[in-house]
Amino acid sequence: MIKVKKNNFLFNKEVNTYLDNVIKNKSFANGYIFYGSEGVGKKRTALEFIKEIFKQSSPSENIEEKITNNNHPDFLIIEPDSFLGTKNSISSNFEKTIKSGSEIIKIAQIRNIKTFLGQKSINSEKKIVLIIDSHLLNEAASNCLLKTLEEPSNGIFILLTSKLNLLLDTIISRCQIIRFRSLSSEQIKSTFEDSLETSKLKINTKLKFEDLINSANGSPNKLLKNIEIWSDCSNNIISKLDSPIKNSLEILEISKLISETLEIDQQIFLVNLIQTIWWRKTKNIKLVKKLENLKNLIRKNIQPKLAWEITFLKISMEDI
Repeated sequence: MIKVKKNNFLFNKEVNTYLDNVIKNKSFANGYIFYGSEGVGKKRTALEFIKEIFKQSSPSENIEEKITNNNHPDFLIIEPDSFLGTKNSISSNFEKTIKSGSEIIKIAQIRNIKTFLGQKSINSEKKIVLIIDSHLLNEAASNCLLKTLEEPSNGIFILLTSKLNLLLDTIISRCQIIRFRSLSSEQIKSTFEDSLETSKLKINTKLKFEDLINSANGSPNKLLKNIEIWSDCSNNIISKLDSPIKNSLEILEISKLISETLEIDQQIFLVNLIQTIWWRKTKNIKLVKKLENLKNLIRKNIQPKLAWEITFLKISMEDI
C-alpha cells in the first residue's frame, strides 16, 4: 500500500488514494501522465508507485534498492539528454533549470524503449518506463513515442511533466492524467514546521518561516531547496535583506557580494525571497515588478552584478 509520508512528499491525498486503488485492483492503464508544477512530488510519487507494482510480482526481491540504484531489469528511465551519464542513481538530489534548446529527449532514447519492451520481463509481470520532463520530447521523439504507445505490450508508461500543453494531444489522449496540486501555505507549514529546526535556519526578525513558505509557491521540494540555499547564505548578505537599501555604497557592496558568492539558481532564489519579504512590508507592486525583471536578467546571465546594482539603485529611488 502507498502511504502518505512526509519524507517522501506523498502529500496529495487524492493522488495517493487513486494510485492505492490502482495497485489494490491491479487495474493498470497503459500510460499515465503525472502533471503538476515543479517540486510537488511527481517523481517521488512515481517511484513509490513503481516500487509497489514490482512488489506485487516479486515481494521477496530487494525492490527498493534496485529502483533507487536504477538497476531493475524491468524498469527503464528516460531523461533529457543533457542529464544522461551525469548521475549514477535516480535517487540523486539534483535540480534542473530548463534552458531553451539545451535539454531534449531525442528519438534514439525513445527507440530504446521499443528494444526494452521487446525483451521478456525478468522479475515482474510488467515492464515500466518512466519519462522525466516528457514535455522536452522533440518532434521526432514525440511521434515515435506515440507509435510505441499505440502498440500492444506489457509495458506501463509514466510521463512526468509540468507543461502539459507541450505534449502531443494524441499522446495525452492515450494516457490517464494524474494531477498534482500545489500545496497551500497552510498545508506546507503544518507538514514541515514540526520536523524542521527553524532555529538553525537563520530565521529571526528579518526573516519569517512564512516568507520561506510563500517563496516556495506551494512546492515542498522548492521549500527544502530554499531552506538549504538560505542556510548557505552569508550573514553579510542576510543582514541587508530586511528592507530596500537606500545607501548607494551599500548597494554596490551587496551587489558585488551576491554576484561573486552565489550561483545563478541561488541568486534567483534570493530575488524570490526578497520579493516575498519586501512585498509583505511595503505592498509596492512597482518594487515587485523591478525584482521580476531582475530575475529575467539573471536567468540570461547578463552581467549579474550590474543587474543587481541597477535594480537596487532604481528601487532606492522609489518612494517606499
